[in-house]
Amino acid sequence: MDPLTQGAVGAALPQATRNDIQVGIAGLLGFAAGMAADVDVFIRSDTDPLLFLEYHRQFTHSLIFIPLGGLLCALVLHVTLGRRWRLTFARTFLFCTLGYATHPLLDTFTSYGTILLWPFSDERFSWNIISIVDPLFTVPILALVILAGLRQKPVLARIALAWAALYLTLGFFQHNSAVAMGREIAASRGHEPIRLEVKPSFGNMLVWKTIYETSDRFYVDAVRAGVLPRVFAGVSVPKLDVSRDLTWLDPASQQARDVERFRWFSKGFVALDPDHPNHVIDVRYSFVPNTVSALWSIELAPEAPPAAHARYRTHREHARESLGKLWQLILGDISDRATRK
Repeated sequence: MDPLTQGAVGAALPQATRNDIQVGIAGLLGFAAGMAADVDVFIRSDTDPLLFLEYHRQFTHSLIFIPLGGLLCALVLHVTLGRRWRLTFARTFLFCTLGYATHPLLDTFTSYGTILLWPFSDERFSWNIISIVDPLFTVPILALVILAGLRQKPVLARIALAWAALYLTLGFFQHNSAVAMGREIAASRGHEPIRLEVKPSFGNMLVWKTIYETSDRFYVDAVRAGVLPRVFAGVSVPKLDVSRDLTWLDPASQQARDVERFRWFSKGFVALDPDHPNHVIDVRYSFVPNTVSALWSIELAPEAPPAAHARYRTHREHARESLGKLWQLILGDISDRATRK
């Protein structure tokens, strides 16, 4: 999730445990600790552009790291905040650990992938329930934790947690509805998918991106689940076959290894960018859900030396236009390719 949401949920849990005047400081400590796991974004390398993909949502987000993460936050925050509020270190540690614990679990509800079981497993868990940014989820929680701190009323924090649970439960049902619609799309084309994933589109849980895999292609569509369900037909793209698509690529080169690292990060949902033949894209993510206009890719260079890394690229050049198209899908506007379910 975005840092603001992580902080708000991180504040709500320790606030909800209080029945005294410590509601405000519990919220401050939980807010800071709730964001802290994302310090891993600073693990970067000027020479290895893909390093951050391996470390973001890795050890700092694992379940086994939660007590240590809470302790590290407490060591910093007790000096700056805890002592001023006359908290014992144990109380500061408790508030920080509760706030920190919400972070990896909340991230797992999104679609990016969180390595919860590090160091025992490198599997990226993603429940695909909620977008990384969703104002309808975040704003009520943030407002309630602020009011809880100002008015010293932990019941408001408990309401915030109840709202979070209710919203995520709704996302679970929306997710299942989108999965069923994705299967119907595949069946209508005579396909039996090898696998199928659905992901909420940016900022909402009405419109979902569906991606299913056949023996040679990925098929990308969008569905509006729940209220007035509709299908917005999309596109397909060939699956990446390095020996076929990148005949010039030396299998022993660093770029070839980077392709496999990117394939791991993308759970195998990789293809060549139709508009940039030397870009390998993650087909799971795009602003407009029924397209393969990827949010990120790696760029390969045929002339690069064997030790050179692939370049990591982000693609947000047409974000405003893309968000406008997404809004049309949310409202249910029917294009020439959209059909009512």
